[in-house]
Amino acid sequence: MEWSRLKARLLEAGSVRLSGEPADAYVSRSAAGPSAGSSGSLFFSSGARRFRAGIDGASPIEVVHRGGGGADLVIDGNVVSGRLEPAALHCPRQAYITVSGTCIFHCRYCPVPGLQGRRKEVFEIVELVESVADRVDAIAITSGVASSIEEEEEYVLDVVAALRSFGLPIGVSIYPGPLTPARLHALGVVEVKFNIEAATPEIFAEMCPGLSWDAVWEALRSSVVLFGRDRVYSNVIVGLGETDADLERVMGDLAAIGVIPVLRPLTPAASLAARPRPSADRLLRLCEAHEKILRQAGLDPRRALTMCSACTGCDLVPGRDT
Repeated sequence: MEWSRLKARLLEAGSVRLSGEPADAYVSRSAAGPSAGSSGSLFFSSGARRFRAGIDGASPIEVVHRGGGGADLVIDGNVVSGRLEPAALHCPRQAYITVSGTCIFHCRYCPVPGLQGRRKEVFEIVELVESVADRVDAIAITSGVASSIEEEEEYVLDVVAALRSFGLPIGVSIYPGPLTPARLHALGVVEVKFNIEAATPEIFAEMCPGLSWDAVWEALRSSVVLFGRDRVYSNVIVGLGETDADLERVMGDLAAIGVIPVLRPLTPAASLAARPRPSADRLLRLCEAHEKILRQAGLDPRRALTMCSACTGCDLVPGRDT
């Protein structure tokens, strides 16, 4: 089975059944996003390719840990040999840190507001990076909104300033205010990801009440001028009720201004817990369109230094998975 189809099946299922030797050292847990509060996930790699999947004893897909990180993926009658990768912080080779594990907004797909998480102190974050500095290539920062968009930005700026001394590329993904791109750029951040989340403004308004679709787009436009092409990203969730045509249109609009879209399959959670995950066939169709759009725009996610497109665990990434 070719890798892109195999990974699409994994993304469709969303989970694997873990068996074999004890593998606690390879299990990670999220403090933000749709997987926050789950029972954990693992990273499996085969060669230079990787996927991340939740752990569920009822999954039809199995990962058998042979010991020492060696593992076999058993899927649809195929056996793929590879390795379990330990997550440094949240994902392999990155210190990917959630600053505020709480949020005043209630996006319908996100469980974070109901988890009563807390904000990490700046010194805590520095200590976390210190603890993994010998096995990471980058730092990635994301955050909920603890009290206000403006206050969160100020706090994240303090975090970034405290992390500059590590000399590692830093990527940041927060909800942006008007000056967020310029202020992050001034601190030496190399990449940003501001998420439009939905394929249409109507779906965005339904899914993210209280947030502004136009504000995110404005931040993306100004970011390309500052950070350059291949350094600005935006998540678009697949499975919120949009059509494939909607997704192709918004991917084209993002690429036209120099932004790399990240197609993120819906993880059913919060008030969308009953929604189905997107099918493997749909993800493969969209990946083909995604690859064509990026190629025509001269954009390449393989150049990513930080965050999701550098990890590739949760998405089909053109050029990396194809």
